[in-house]
Amino acid sequence: MLIRVNDEVVVISGASKGRRGKVLKIDRAGGRVVVEGVNRVYKHVKRSQKNPQGGRLSKESGIPASNVMLVCPQSGKPTRLGVRYLADGSKERYCKSSGVSLGALSPANPKFAKK
Repeated sequence: MLIRVNDEVVVISGASKGRRGKVLKIDRAGGRVVVEGVNRVYKHVKRSQKNPQGGRLSKESGIPASNVMLVCPQSGKPTRLGVRYLADGSKERYCKSSGVSLGALSPANPKFAKK
């Protein structure tokens, strides 16, 4: 999964289709992401010393990672992500549509450096 925390994404399918938000949390094992303001659910909390009022707490729930696409920082449109090696052998994420770099994934490895 190439999406990272703090990436801006747009929901491409489901009940929240078309909404944009920032990725708050990623569950790689379950293949789900929590996006700010998307898929809000109510959690009923019992009265306690920590929460003397009790009641319903509204919070974001996870959605499948396949239902979101990264928003390209250059064009502002949803785009697919790719991985490429640079000349020094380091690996980076990039937008497939515009080719703009989104940051390094791993440090330079001489095995993948261009000669």
